[in-house]
Amino acid sequence: MFAVIRTGGKQFRAEPGTTLLIPTLDAEPGTTVTFDDVLLASDGDDVSVGAPSVEGAKVTAEVVAHDRTKKITVFKRKRRKGYRRKQGHRQGFTVVRVAEITI
Repeated sequence: MFAVIRTGGKQFRAEPGTTLLIPTLDAEPGTTVTFDDVLLASDGDDVSVGAPSVEGAKVTAEVVAHDRTKKITVFKRKRRKGYRRKQGHRQGFTVVRVAEITI
């Protein structure tokens, strides 16, 4: 059993018991979140494809933690002009554990 959900402008394949790293959610660790925007759902035999989402399908997950990714360096430069800018960035994400898929 699996489902494809959309959250934060991205799509994720969710299976019961798996852990997903999704864009930051406004939820405390330990709380339960529900994703209603299910694009595709399968119970092993039948596949339901939504247009744009599957009616009545939802994915329930538990928020495990919030964290940030490894730092990347953003460096801008224009040749012969003496223009240089260096900046770092760490993208935030939320770790969720998929508990149940309801079709």
